[in-house]
Amino acid sequence: MVAALSAGDTSPTGAAPLADLSAERRELFGLRVERWLPDLHSGLAAVYPPDTLEGLEERLLALAAAGYAERDPDLHRLDQIRTLAPDWFQSPAMLGYAAYVDRFAGTLAGVSKQIPYLEELGVTYLHLMAMLTTRAGDDDGGYAVSDYRRIRPDLGTIADLRDLTRALRAANDGRGISLVFDLVLNHVAREHSWAVAARAGDERYRAYFHTFGDRTVPDRWERSLPEVFPTFAPGNFTWDADLDGWVWTTFNEFQWDLNWANPDVFVEFAEIVFFLANAGVEVLRLDAIAFLWKRMGTNSQNQPEVHAITQALRALIRIACPAVLLKAEAIVAPGELLHYLGRGRHHGKVSDLAYHNTLMVQIWSMLAARDVRLAVHALQALGPAPASTSWVTYLRCHDDIGWAIDDGDAAAVGLSGFAHRGFLSDFYTGAFAGSFARGMVFQANPATGDRRVSGMTANLAGLVSADDDDSVRTAVARILLAHAIMLGWGGVPLLWMGDELGLPDDPHWADEPGHEADNRWAHRPYMSAQLQAQRHDPTTVAGRIFSGLEHLIRTRAALPLLHASVASEVLDPSDPGVLAVRRRHPEGDLLELYNVTEAWRPWPGERLHAIVHDCITGIDVTVGDDGNLWLPPYAARWLRSAPLESGA
Repeated sequence: MVAALSAGDTSPTGAAPLADLSAERRELFGLRVERWLPDLHSGLAAVYPPDTLEGLEERLLALAAAGYAERDPDLHRLDQIRTLAPDWFQSPAMLGYAAYVDRFAGTLAGVSKQIPYLEELGVTYLHLMAMLTTRAGDDDGGYAVSDYRRIRPDLGTIADLRDLTRALRAANDGRGISLVFDLVLNHVAREHSWAVAARAGDERYRAYFHTFGDRTVPDRWERSLPEVFPTFAPGNFTWDADLDGWVWTTFNEFQWDLNWANPDVFVEFAEIVFFLANAGVEVLRLDAIAFLWKRMGTNSQNQPEVHAITQALRALIRIACPAVLLKAEAIVAPGELLHYLGRGRHHGKVSDLAYHNTLMVQIWSMLAARDVRLAVHALQALGPAPASTSWVTYLRCHDDIGWAIDDGDAAAVGLSGFAHRGFLSDFYTGAFAGSFARGMVFQANPATGDRRVSGMTANLAGLVSADDDDSVRTAVARILLAHAIMLGWGGVPLLWMGDELGLPDDPHWADEPGHEADNRWAHRPYMSAQLQAQRHDPTTVAGRIFSGLEHLIRTRAALPLLHASVASEVLDPSDPGVLAVRRRHPEGDLLELYNVTEAWRPWPGERLHAIVHDCITGIDVTVGDDGNLWLPPYAARWLRSAPLESGA
């Protein structure tokens, strides 16, 4: 069957789902199979036994053929457009926005009404979070999925999702806004049909999970496994009376980890991927991707099989629906991060996008310490991503901030990693003397000293604590600087809903049933119509933040030097308060300078051209009599040797 699909054969022994398509469509599918079959095969071969491979590939390619045949004409056209412009998501015009549907707009239909607002901001990539049907009660913020083919009833239906994706594709004068959708891969809700069948004694579905008759084997696993939620979900295994056994539950007792060593699980998710792609989803966020593969004696994170599975999934997508991208939600140690975009034999063959967790953590570290040296060392050590991929840069997300400071990076600049992580937790919860931040501790772990932090950008950057005009101005400048670093890195910068308006934590977060033990809901507030209405008023804080971000976004979109295929090169500092980033593009170099302090800071003139143009302010800057370019407090400068020519 594999050979038949490669040739576009539609005989009964070949690709029956393609029989009603034109000869050109059948040929195109065959060409895609021929191109991507090696990646599919090598990915599967690294995970599954040899005697299962041929049958597994046939099942998967049959699903790909069915998904391809069912694809709407406008989505097929989008596939062709994206194939001709494979760097579409690397454009400096890309801008992401993330929100919960109900908190942003009420329903999927309500999101359609917010499209003009998103267009005004410059959004081209919209991550609507946790939309699928979940279990009743505590559902881990929407990540305890009970049905991958149904939208939460309070948000709408699959038909509403299709209507929204059509409206998004027409946005921005036809350039579109790509919808990002969460695909929870590591676990399902205990109430999912697979788990229900397993609890009822169906051996086929019991094999979808990691189950044990007693604690002997789980106790061996626990010796090397960390606890993700030590406060409200200690341990990694849960006894289930219906199952009459223990089941692996990394995150919560009601979220059952899936057994990806079972090829049937891969087939199930391939079918889900094609279903979502044909509903108009353009980016799949691979939730908790780092946890997929379990290996005794390790922390069962970041195992090599994770990347092989992702490679195989990406190859299937390239065959059936190449307009769709994969994004790795891998909030992992710096040394593991690049693997999710591809290293070694997986180089450029796994996720197209990955969160730049290291940059996020280091931005907050620089602002607290007023010192860039740790960030410089950590970011230089990370190395460049494959040129065909992009980072997703961000300051905040729906989750807490974990201080992923590597002990080796800290030691290299004379710091204790443990002490610096403690400092950041103290600083961003306001416990450190003189701190401007007002976040909250999330999931303190007395065994490890780990204390993560919750809070909106307004709370963490000092806007909430500001008590006079000067401190408000300083906080606004700090917020804009942090976003400038994120926007200037390249890739897809991602705004968290409300940060563009200075929206603070929800003071009533604990009043909603089921939220009282999880203060991450503080930084998942409802959108404020009042602040939205103030966005054009320069006398308001919301207006100043919105207009400042809008200007940075427009400036970025016009700078080809910020194309994501060009690596950001972090330079050695001349002053501990100034982060310097250089981008070497065929059209010229861009030097980015960021003053992370509330004092004026110098940058040596010998590290500049005699005259440079600041793309942010639109003016040429010159070196002072003392030989330095002086940067105001919290200033951002994007410098090139001359302004872009008109029309360039």
